[in-house]
Amino acid sequence: MTNPFNLTGRGAIITGSSRGIGRAIAHGLAAQGADVIVSSRNQDACDLVAEEINALSGGHATAIAANIGDKAALENLVARSTDRLGAIDILVCNAASNPYYGPMAGISDDQFEKILRNNVLANHWLASMIGPRMAERGHGSIILIGSIGGLRGSPVIGAYNISKAADFQLARNLAVEYGPAGVRVNCIAPGLIRTDFARALWEDSDNLATALSGTPMGRIGEPDDIAGTAVFLASDASRYITGQAIVVDGGATVTVGGI
Repeated sequence: MTNPFNLTGRGAIITGSSRGIGRAIAHGLAAQGADVIVSSRNQDACDLVAEEINALSGGHATAIAANIGDKAALENLVARSTDRLGAIDILVCNAASNPYYGPMAGISDDQFEKILRNNVLANHWLASMIGPRMAERGHGSIILIGSIGGLRGSPVIGAYNISKAADFQLARNLAVEYGPAGVRVNCIAPGLIRTDFARALWEDSDNLATALSGTPMGRIGEPDDIAGTAVFLASDASRYITGQAIVVDGGATVTVGGI
């Protein structure tokens, strides 16, 4: 096997890729030769990341804004991406929402519905738009960015965790459906990562110390820590892996915090 991580000639869409984990994944895939679509709600922010990538060696980037909660916007994203790339070989569903921080009894229906729409239903929409085309070509990789929250309860981000647990099952089910056609579907389950999205969990030093008290590696994760796993799952190096949730958390889930 010659350089199984090489993604030259492959097209990729990464949602939520104007910052944080998504941005790191877009850079990582492009560094291995993929042509990437940088997408988030803000076109200007997407343009900046595409310019960053295009200034480096590797694959090419195109910026196409889309709101993941709008099915028509996602259909437009897929159509424009297909026109630009020719084919979509890699789909990374990274964008997510968490508009509520607190106990489940206090969440509004609108907030809960937004979490489920953006974190689960949008991933289903994209997989349904792109997966069959991958299956026709006999190959492809779909990657859902989950969370270790999907493996545990929380007194403050319970609805978000519920949505991420649902993503694990979505990946398993799609793996069963698309596996015979050579399409793989997997999840990455990050631990606490230093992103704006998770700022409420790490910005306060006392909160961060508590969060890391049971983490063997003793540090918060960085977006690039997730990008490497995405490159692996997008590439032929993982060609016999499907339906899995790969935990990338510095060991947080293998211990009991504070002991």
